[in-house]
Amino acid sequence: MELIHRGKVRDVYADGPDELILVATDRISVYDVVLPTPIPDKGRLLTALSLWWFEQLGDIVPNHVISADDVPAEFAGRAIRCRRLDMVAVECVARGYLAGGGWSAYQSSRSVSGVELPDGLVEGARLPEPIFTPTTKTPPEEGHDEPMTFADVTALVGAEAAESLRATTLRLYETATKIAEDRGLILADTKFEFGLGPDGLTLADEALTSDSSRYWRTEDWTPGQRQMAYDKQYVRDWASGLGSWDKKPTGPEIPSEVVDETRRRYVALYEKVTGTPWS
Repeated sequence: MELIHRGKVRDVYADGPDELILVATDRISVYDVVLPTPIPDKGRLLTALSLWWFEQLGDIVPNHVISADDVPAEFAGRAIRCRRLDMVAVECVARGYLAGGGWSAYQSSRSVSGVELPDGLVEGARLPEPIFTPTTKTPPEEGHDEPMTFADVTALVGAEAAESLRATTLRLYETATKIAEDRGLILADTKFEFGLGPDGLTLADEALTSDSSRYWRTEDWTPGQRQMAYDKQYVRDWASGLGSWDKKPTGPEIPSEVVDETRRRYVALYEKVTGTPWS
């Protein structure tokens, strides 16, 4: 095997010309900066939750998974053997609620990624309908991901491919939202990545994890304020309160109590979604 890419969270190894080993580490990043303190079990939790969601969504779009068992022993539980794809250079974000970067964009322009929204919405508000709000897929060394309009996506990949990305993203989001609702959760927004392979458009990377999605507990939902989240927003909130950090490398060490609470939320989400105790 050959290490061909080290991302913020995942390491990618080539194993022959057509297969990759995708390894989820315990690293955590905020504001596109990898923090020096790992979150125990994070890689295993992300992998297990992704595999669960890939199975639920397989009728909508094929995914890149070949096997979660046929991986090197040192990566067992945190790695997936997957198909090598021609990745689409767009991060496909679906939003059903106004939070995070979507809320910031709405405050300045009453729109998100070129999608006009009604006046009078508040942080955490449910949108009239889910919207497609893509971003660039920018390597960390080149800067931050930037919002894209649908016209931008069309210019990059062509009209037919852009429409397929939007339609597939929204269908995946709407299906996952119903599953989450049955478990007492709100899926506020999520990010998908796609590639092109023998089966056409293929879901890749991760699916609906605590790193790629924003989950709230239904009974806690209170529009007009920031919500209690089962995702890494907890670490973002901690980091944003550090007046001494300029959000550039190298990031600060995470205190043990923040590490423990972050792990607790990741475990709680896995258990709520899958109905399976974490061990």
